[in-house]
Order: sequence, then C-alpha cells, then structure tokens
Amino acid sequence: MKRNLKGARVVLAGATGVLGREIGFGLIDAGASLVLFARDSDRLDALDLPGPRVVGDVADGEACRQAVDTARSSLGGLDGVINATGVVAFGDLETLSDAVLDELLSTNLIGPVRLTRAALPALAEGGFIAHLSAVVAERPMPGMAFYSATKAALTALDQALAKELRRRGIDVIDLRPPHTETGLAQRPLCGVAPKLPPGLSPRRVADRVLRAIEDGEREVPSAAF
Repeated sequence: MKRNLKGARVVLAGATGVLGREIGFGLIDAGASLVLFARDSDRLDALDLPGPRVVGDVADGEACRQAVDTARSSLGGLDGVINATGVVAFGDLETLSDAVLDELLSTNLIGPVRLTRAALPALAEGGFIAHLSAVVAERPMPGMAFYSATKAALTALDQALAKELRRRGIDVIDLRPPHTETGLAQRPLCGVAPKLPPGLSPRRVADRVLRAIEDGEREVPSAAF
C-alpha cells in the first residue's frame, strides 16, 4: 500500500542519533509531524528538528507510553513509529560483561518491543512500525556475536509481527542497512571495531528508510540499500 507521509504523526525514537536526525529531516520535508524521543536531554534540547520532546530510554515502558501519549495530546494521534536506536559492542562473547550483554539486549531488542507494544493501541489502520535492524541479522559476525543475535531477533520479531498485524492494516517494516557512517562503531559499549570498509552515508540510508515507508515495503534487506 502506498503511503503519503504528508500530515503523518510519527514517534521517532533515537532522534538525536546521526541516522535518526537524518530520518527526522526527511520526515519533516515530507510534511510529517514528529515526537522526538531520546534519552539524552541535552542533545534532545539542542536537536534542530521541530516537535515535542520526550526524554527517556526506549527500554523503559513508561517512557514509551509517554512518547505515544505525547503524540496523541500534541499531534492529535499516531500514524507511525520509527525506531532508530541501537548500541554495539565488540569482542569475543566470553569477554563481554553481564552489563554489556544486558545493554545490548535492552536497547536493541527489548526497547523496540516495548515501544511497539505502547504504540499498537494508538495506531489505526494504515499505520506503520519501522525498525532499524542491521546487516548482521543476515550475516552474523565473529567478534559481534551477541550484537548480531539481538539484531537477528529483532528481524524475526518484525517478520512474525507483520503477519500478526496484517488484518489490522498496520505495516511492520524491517530495515537491515549495511555499515553506515553514523560513528556508532567509534562509540561501542566495549572493545574495538574491526577494520571496516567505508560505510553508506546516513542520508542515503535515511532516504531508503522513507521510501520503504512510503511504498509499504515490509522488508528491506542489506542488498536493497
């Protein structure tokens, strides 16, 4: 189903990230209205995008509900959710601390689940949920085993949820971009990134995300970027 983003009311989680910000600019250019959701209050205050702000962690169910409630109260409803949050860690599995494992799981999987559950009662027919997974969901990498596992789990969730929500007319879009120059690899929870080839530009990835939403795609594998 083709979708016009003009007038769409969207919760953008991870709005202060490099990719989230680019997606936000694309949404504004398309005529959408945003609720900007991120956990760093200073960066959120400084963000050069219009829209009400919600400070909170995507893994916090109450913060997710607040973001959805803000869309209802400030924008008049909710048409879509885009989750552009994510963290990464490098190193063999046995070297990762419990705290790192917990953060990878909560941000990359539990957070998207909680945001989705909060949004579903507010989304009407024609709504959408878009999750930024990653190429490692298709090709798990050594030295990134648990990170790969969290992204693969998110992709599995999206594929099953798309079938659950089909009768309600809600699209679930799983996006698996290759390495992108967001700086995330330089800010790992632990470890050092392996030598990586030049990544895609965040603008190119953001444009592809928006095209997938507008075209009603359910899946955008890494090769489609």
